[in-house]
Amino acid sequence: MMRRSAVPALFSAALLAACSTAGDGDFPSLAPRPQEKLGFAEPEAPPAAPVAADPALDARIAAVARDRAAADTAFDAAATRAERAAARAGARGSDAWLDAQTAMGALDVARGQQRDAADALEELAAARAGALAPEYPPLTRALAAARAGIEAQTRRADAIAARLR
Repeated sequence: MMRRSAVPALFSAALLAACSTAGDGDFPSLAPRPQEKLGFAEPEAPPAAPVAADPALDARIAAVARDRAAADTAFDAAATRAERAAARAGARGSDAWLDAQTAMGALDVARGQQRDAADALEELAAARAGALAPEYPPLTRALAAARAGIEAQTRRADAIAARLR
């Protein structure tokens, strides 16, 4: 019996002795490494290189701008007609109300022309992004103007439509 109790005691003593042995000192330091001292802030982006002028793209943007101007004119005329028709509209189903609904349909067609012009600009921007070309400021400005125009037209059309409900 004495032998059985001596084996675990010797095994435990051997484990404790292994834990207390001093190594050769090649353990890694727990101090922060140089990379860890840099922090987590994003590095500053390099300044953007100037974008070269693109005459072909400028010509296409100018053509779309002309289309947008024509669409704006058509929308303004259709919106004026729709506003007048909405002011004259009577009860639902009356002839005046149906005339106002028809004017709203013409207004939607005019809004579609503005969206078509904006879609053409979106396609130009998508093609440029697909080619990994840098952002082209005249195209960005034209897109912003087209989107703002669409939002303004939508607000005006919604206001007219609200009168017909």
